[in-house]
Amino acid sequence: MGLTARIRTRDGWAVSHAVVTVADMTGAQVLRAEADAEGAVRDATPMEPGAYTVIVTAVGYAPAASSVIVTASGRAEVGSVTLARQGGTELPPPGPWTVDPVHSSVAAVAQHLGISSVHGRFTEFSGSIEIAPDDVTKSRVEAVIRAASIDTGNGMRDGHLKSPDFLDVERFPEITFRSTGLTAAGSDRWTVHGELGMHGVVRPVDLDLAYLGTGPDPWGGTRAAFRATTELHREDFAMNYNQVLQAGIAAVGTTLKVELDIQAVQGESLPAV
Repeated sequence: MGLTARIRTRDGWAVSHAVVTVADMTGAQVLRAEADAEGAVRDATPMEPGAYTVIVTAVGYAPAASSVIVTASGRAEVGSVTLARQGGTELPPPGPWTVDPVHSSVAAVAQHLGISSVHGRFTEFSGSIEIAPDDVTKSRVEAVIRAASIDTGNGMRDGHLKSPDFLDVERFPEITFRSTGLTAAGSDRWTVHGELGMHGVVRPVDLDLAYLGTGPDPWGGTRAAFRATTELHREDFAMNYNQVLQAGIAAVGTTLKVELDIQAVQGESLPAV
């Protein structure tokens, strides 16, 4: 019996400080419960059958309201509730932003032996964002990644990836991205069109971008969060090496799933903290 719910951010993180309030159809509060460290709400207080309004609040997030029907069991299963950052449907303030590499990640996943995945990330990169004041589709993004900073958790594999078979970091030390335009895909989602330079080849690449919101940081600045994904094909960048096993399965998949979690600081440089 009672109330159950799971409170999450748009990118799946638990909102541990969320508060769930349940009101009946007269507007009277009948239950109030707080989420635990996992963002879960479990309250055993039984409720009378009927229709109720559920309001979820958390500091820094926009409130979310929904309706729930309590059955004869006295149970209210709200399910998963997604909270948007306060102002999350608005655009980041216009002007320059600087990517904070300490609080960002550039990761890629490739299939291995046809049955599992190899996860890697680049540990050294920089980037800048310019939010256009009048038309967000005219905003610009630029990024530079140190190719030799690839890290898959295995030194031998990393050495092979840095070799001429793959990234050839001695000849091509940088991976670059420069946007050429944006297309809106929703109130807080865009397709970022751009050119990716890697292994001496420049190709057009589209990023699926989600804006996760803006908020203050502990150092007196303002930060914005983004998540972007895309898929790349190694042969498009002249990385044609592959070892084929006896069963005809490629040792390393030719498709890379790229996942970017970006936190940017408002301004043309990072704060000295």
